[in-house]
Amino acid sequence: MDYSGYKDLQIRRIESGILEIVMGEEGKLAVATARAHAEMARVWLDVDRDAETRVAILRGAGKGFSAGGDMAMVEEMTRDPAVRARVWREARDLVYNMLNCSKIIISAMHGPAVGAGLAAGLMADISIAAKNARLIDGHTRLGVAAGDHAAIIWPLLCGMAKAKYYLLTCETISGEEAERLGLVSMTCEEAQLREKALEVARKLAAGPQTALRWTKYSLNNWLRLAGPSFDASLALEMLGFTGPEVKEGLASLREKREPKFPAEPKDF
Repeated sequence: MDYSGYKDLQIRRIESGILEIVMGEEGKLAVATARAHAEMARVWLDVDRDAETRVAILRGAGKGFSAGGDMAMVEEMTRDPAVRARVWREARDLVYNMLNCSKIIISAMHGPAVGAGLAAGLMADISIAAKNARLIDGHTRLGVAAGDHAAIIWPLLCGMAKAKYYLLTCETISGEEAERLGLVSMTCEEAQLREKALEVARKLAAGPQTALRWTKYSLNNWLRLAGPSFDASLALEMLGFTGPEVKEGLASLREKREPKFPAEPKDF
């Protein structure tokens, strides 16, 4: 499989059967630009078709796993329905393409994990977080519904009570706490993160591939049952980009201040 067309994702084969997908650049946090967002949605189709890949490891370069959406792209989404439609398709495809990818996906999260990167990190089949990682779903802080991956997988992973608490408050979850809640598969020290991901990948790459892939497919039927909830949450997130709350959320993030959201909406 030729991955040379990817520009924001760095993709390389690190061992026989094991592919590494790296977001961002060394020394920087990976930001979901328009191109990066599109690549994150598309890459799982290529991984699925890649006859040389048994396991894919997703990690972030430099200071963390992912920093969330590019502010310029978010601003465009508030103004342009065509941009909203494109991002909606990509966010939908990211989740469903990971869910339907026959190959095993491992995420290795360190530092901040926010936005589309967090969606991919938690949609992975095996999620490994550094103990000091910081997982944040910031949708409601921005002023939009918690769409993308949250509704499809958080209640199944950590239960409805915890899912509601963290998605409504946008509080940070450490890697250690995420493991305790069941939000991630395991944790380790940050210095051991890449080696731990590779250790798990080697074990899976050496295993019976048909049995592993059919097990993944069967277990993911639980997520397919939640498909209508996911679709609704993503549509409501996109609808939120047309309203006044996201404008204040964006402004407050740019100005590094607490948001002052509009009063109670009349039509809800």
